[in-house]
Amino acid sequence: MRVRFPPFTIDSGTRQLMRGDRPIHLSPKAFDLLCFLIQQRPRVVEKSELHAHIWPETFVVDANLNVLVGEIRKAIEDDVRQPRFVRTAHGVGYAFSADASDDRESPANTRMITGWLTWKGTTFRLEDGDNVIGRGPRCAVLLDIDGVSRRHANIHIDLARHLVTLTDLGSTNGTFVGRTVVTNPVELHDGEVITIGSVDLRLRLWGPDEGPKTKPIRRRNH
Repeated sequence: MRVRFPPFTIDSGTRQLMRGDRPIHLSPKAFDLLCFLIQQRPRVVEKSELHAHIWPETFVVDANLNVLVGEIRKAIEDDVRQPRFVRTAHGVGYAFSADASDDRESPANTRMITGWLTWKGTTFRLEDGDNVIGRGPRCAVLLDIDGVSRRHANIHIDLARHLVTLTDLGSTNGTFVGRTVVTNPVELHDGEVITIGSVDLRLRLWGPDEGPKTKPIRRRNH
């Protein structure tokens, strides 16, 4: 199972929870619990069923389950008072309530474009289709920065046409490529700087056999 619930991706095969390209740590049982809730979404899974799945043939108290749910919420930054991902059905159990989709990557020999944005050491991977940038919790590129609109702009990757475009989504402070304001969809190229509010993002795009060339280092003679 590989499922994407922006800005996170979980892969049961590799046992990894990722935010973009950054791995998020979960204990083994917390990882299993999150996978099971996602598999059963959107139904509420009763506590007795969760106990049987996580601790088969072992008696544990509800507090153990509460600890695992708390660990998951901390890892995916889910507020128990206003949950985005894990909903509590009081006295019954839990449900995974966010939008999620199967994330099946194209084979390496058919994938035409690999793209990502970089900002201050953070990397945001771009997927085929729409990649909304903004402050909203469902944005693929989440920028919780003053001046960034909830749905600020969108980068669309069309693998079939080998085309990457940027569209402003009616943002308050505008979207720029270099110094040019984006008023209509514009085609993007590797290395361009996209300004979202006060944030400068650098776009990197690779074709199937492409990539930034490594610059030779000139070493001084000692």
